[in-house]
Amino acid sequence: MPGGIYAALSGMRTRMERLDRIAEDIANSGTAGYKGDRATTVVAERESFGDTLASAVDVMSAQPKVDFREGAVVATGRDLDLAIEGSGFFSIQTPAGVRYTRSGHFTRAADGTITTPDGDPLLGDGGPLRLPPGQLDFGADGTIRVGKTTVGRPSVTVFSDMSQLVRENGVRFRALDSLTPATAPDSRIRSGMLEQSNVLPTERMAQLIGTSRSFDALQRGIVVLMNDIDARAITELGRR
Repeated sequence: MPGGIYAALSGMRTRMERLDRIAEDIANSGTAGYKGDRATTVVAERESFGDTLASAVDVMSAQPKVDFREGAVVATGRDLDLAIEGSGFFSIQTPAGVRYTRSGHFTRAADGTITTPDGDPLLGDGGPLRLPPGQLDFGADGTIRVGKTTVGRPSVTVFSDMSQLVRENGVRFRALDSLTPATAPDSRIRSGMLEQSNVLPTERMAQLIGTSRSFDALQRGIVVLMNDIDARAITELGRR
C-alpha cells in the first residue's frame, strides 16, 4: 500500500477524534464551569514502515489540552450557586479522593452538608462544610454564616502547572501525584453567581465544519490513490 494512503488514513483518524472532542464541547456549552479542549497531534514513528514506506507521514492524536480560561459569570439569585473570581478551583471530596472543579452549583443535603449535584461534599478549610438550619449569609471573602454561627469558607485551590490536571468528567479534575495543591486565601467567592462554560458555540461550529471538510478531502484523496492512480498503473503495465 502506498505511503500516501497511510498518511491519509492516519489523518482521517485524528480528524474523527477531533470531531468527537468538538461535539463534546458543543454539547457542554451550557454546562456551568465546563472547560473546553484544544486538540493536538504528533508524528507517530512506525519502525515497521522501514524503507518501503519511508515517504509516509503517520500522525496520531496527542493528549488534548484543556482550555482553563474563565467563562462568563452570570447571576442566578440562588444562595448556593458560587463563583470564584480569578484562578482556583473548589475542592470536593469524592470516594476516589479530592477532586477539583470550577462548577459552583451546590445543594444542601438532608444533614446540612453542602454537596455537588452528585452528592460529593464541598470542602472548607476544616473539612466538609455543613450548614445548620437558618438563613445563609455570605461574606465578601466567601465566608458562610448562618445567623451568628460561622460555618466556614469553601476551600479554593490553585496549582502552579494546570497542564498536570486530568479531566475525569465534564467539570471535574484530578491532580497528578507530582502536582502540589496550594490554597488561595485571598480569592473572592461570589454567592448567587455561576461561572458559565468557556466554550463559544459559534467558534466550535466553525471548527466542526472545517474539520469535516478536511476529513472529506482526505477521503477523496484515498479514492483517487486507490482507484484512479492504481488502476491507471495496472492498465499501463498491462500494455507493456
